[in-house]
Amino acid sequence: MRIVGGKHAGRHLTSPPDRRVRPTAEHVRDAWLSHLQPVLKGARVLDLFAGTGALGLEALSRGAAYADFVETRPASLHALKANVAALHLRAKTRIFKKDALPFAEALQAGAYDLCFADPPYESKMLDRLIAIWLRTPFAATLSVEHAVEHELAPGGKRRVFEDTAVTVYQADPALLPPRTPDSAE
Repeated sequence: MRIVGGKHAGRHLTSPPDRRVRPTAEHVRDAWLSHLQPVLKGARVLDLFAGTGALGLEALSRGAAYADFVETRPASLHALKANVAALHLRAKTRIFKKDALPFAEALQAGAYDLCFADPPYESKMLDRLIAIWLRTPFAATLSVEHAVEHELAPGGKRRVFEDTAVTVYQADPALLPPRTPDSAE
């Protein structure tokens, strides 16, 4: 697995030896991030259920200002920390060893510009995360990966890649606090 676009394109990422970790396929990640390119420059990014951190690291490679990663599994955390160090991105990242849903529940509206979420396909955690976001849009854009047969709450724009789907939700700007020049740095 490697970074596919931006300043770190071609750099390889460490993956944990855990069968439960399902990294996003490179062609899916490339199309996904290319679609989100207009919101990446200078973005405050949150990568929930981060795993190896490939989504947040790809966003940083393509121009995001910083990324926060939320992960609980020790093997994934080890790989994530190794990837951040290998790309020399410690100054632009924070890693939280926390459960993603309580972390998201505690956020305020507009805390991030962009949130990625890629929870286990067979769980209902994604439905719960979207419900949290619909109540309090903690990111202007919520972009989630899921199994193609998983029906999500209405309102998102869905793209299908074989057995994987990516759905992007946009928050109503009226629900977000105004950004100050300092918040874009």
